[in-house]
Amino acid sequence: MELKQQVLVVEDEQTQRRQIRLRLEEEGYTVIEAKDGWEASQIFLNNPEIRMVLTDILMPEMDGFQLIEFIREMQSRYVYIIVLTILEDRDSIIRALSLGADDYICKPVFREELLLRLEGGSRLLRLESRDALVFSLARLAAFNTGEPPYRLHRIREYSRIIALDLAENGGGISSRKAEDIAELSPILDIGKVAVPTEIWSRRGRLSRTEEEMIRQHTVTGAQVIQATAAYTGAGGLAVAHAIIRSHHERWDGSGYPDSLEGEEIPLPARIVALVDAYEAMTTGSNHRRQVMMPDEAAGEIEKCSGSQFDPAVVAAFKRCKGKMAEILARYGDEEGNKVEI
Repeated sequence: MELKQQVLVVEDEQTQRRQIRLRLEEEGYTVIEAKDGWEASQIFLNNPEIRMVLTDILMPEMDGFQLIEFIREMQSRYVYIIVLTILEDRDSIIRALSLGADDYICKPVFREELLLRLEGGSRLLRLESRDALVFSLARLAAFNTGEPPYRLHRIREYSRIIALDLAENGGGISSRKAEDIAELSPILDIGKVAVPTEIWSRRGRLSRTEEEMIRQHTVTGAQVIQATAAYTGAGGLAVAHAIIRSHHERWDGSGYPDSLEGEEIPLPARIVALVDAYEAMTTGSNHRRQVMMPDEAAGEIEKCSGSQFDPAVVAAFKRCKGKMAEILARYGDEEGNKVEI
């Protein structure tokens, strides 16, 4: 079940405030009322879960303009602000937007427009929550495996390069979807937090039992992200689920955990599968002893077109391998070359 945002409704006219509250509560929103900007400011300070504010402009004590400035100064997380105004008051709309308001609704307030405006704000906040969730979980997995955080940056940039190339060359995805894949790609290995730390620190060949434990990270990670999305209401995580569960599938059907074949494998997972392999080859991660130069790694990937990797993704990689080598050179793991993500 999708969780609705909590909404602070600020309106000095009691009847109108009550009507808005009733409309929102019918749709499952939790509403807190304030009769002016001053009361709203105190409620805001004491309720850190408030992420959406619907406010009138002309009010006693503290008007809507002052409230917008107050919220922007005091917010620790982004707050979506919608102002209520009259259609003729264009100057107030422009001033409110310049101070940091995100949207406006003209009075009288119609139910359908109100709900659509709030849903637009909710989508933005869900996206912010999703991205924060992605990197928190990705960093947790990297910490457990002992991998440097710069790996996550490289994974993201490699995925962006290949996905955008596919978008530009008839690969069946839009540029927006390509960016989505890139932003979610670092979450690929969150299931590794369930694998004992000592396995990641061990050098040399792993036992069959240990290899199976590592393989299980795809299933565990997918279960975690599915449960987390359901609980938090963070939308758009279907791509993340596909990446986590299926990035070790192979084009010829010999991968795991579901032995998917060809286009049965979700495209985001096919992209990240190649990216993960390139990252492992060129940095020595994932228990690889030998570190390859970019050209050598590219040759290995091209040999595996049609067996391990999707030929269309390999073709995109071939067009972009120079850019990927630049990312590797720019964001290495050497001291003094750190990247914050």
